[in-house]
Amino acid sequence: MPLSDNMRGIAYINVAMLAFTLNDTCMKAVTQTLPLFQTITLRGILTTLALLVVAALSGGVRLWPGARDGRIIALRSVAEIGATIFFFAALLHMELANLSAIMQSLPLAVTLAAALFFGDPIGWRRLLAIAIGFLGVLLIIKPGTGAFNIWSIMGLCSVACVVVRDLSTRSLSAGVPSTMVAIWASVTVTLMGAVGSIWSGWQTVSMTEALLIAGATINLVIGYLTVVMMMRAGDIGIVAPFRYMALLWAIILGWVIFGTLPDALTILGGAIVVATGVFTLWRERQARLARAAT
Repeated sequence: MPLSDNMRGIAYINVAMLAFTLNDTCMKAVTQTLPLFQTITLRGILTTLALLVVAALSGGVRLWPGARDGRIIALRSVAEIGATIFFFAALLHMELANLSAIMQSLPLAVTLAAALFFGDPIGWRRLLAIAIGFLGVLLIIKPGTGAFNIWSIMGLCSVACVVVRDLSTRSLSAGVPSTMVAIWASVTVTLMGAVGSIWSGWQTVSMTEALLIAGATINLVIGYLTVVMMMRAGDIGIVAPFRYMALLWAIILGWVIFGTLPDALTILGGAIVVATGVFTLWRERQARLARAAT
């Protein structure tokens, strides 16, 4: 029996969240012994090559978006660089699940920023949910305690950069291929890694490190592709809440690979962020349906 569009979309986003979390796991493991910027560069080269192959197989490689979209992609790429630097700086020093819990505040932050900068309608229910969700983030980062440090701030800075990246993507013309956007993001992050590696240096890559970088690359590409397929299958309002599976995968992989588990406050904060995020996505879907019915 064939799956419905919504079920296919849910399957795609679950695969995507697992793939992205496996990418993070591989990168956290390999950067314990290999310089961060060297690792980013090597993964970026492999990812860019893989995306070029995917683009060629899906109808040809198109790299120049035009002047208007080029400026937007440039802004998006700068935000991608910031998000990458802040995320991996935090990942090197934080537990995988803790950082993942902070990153789950992204839908709340995007909804709030879209209302502030694009004038998207937002009711008091979603505003209240966003406020409660950010209180959940405070439980995760624990300001005023010994657990609060610069790496928690780095995680929040990564969220801010991703908000800029995602909102700038909304302004792209409909005809700009997703592969083009992904290729430019990959190229700019790779160049950033290459520049950073001038100061951090390079070292010989062991077989284990090479396998981890290859694993990160494969999972990153799978994540990119399945997210695109998810966007084209099913009702986004039904499918999107399953992105929070990333937190569950991060808890499991953090425990299995690194032997770490989040504390009770982090779990509580993560649960609040997830619950308010799901509610916000549900309210957005209800608002869209109401507008479509009028």
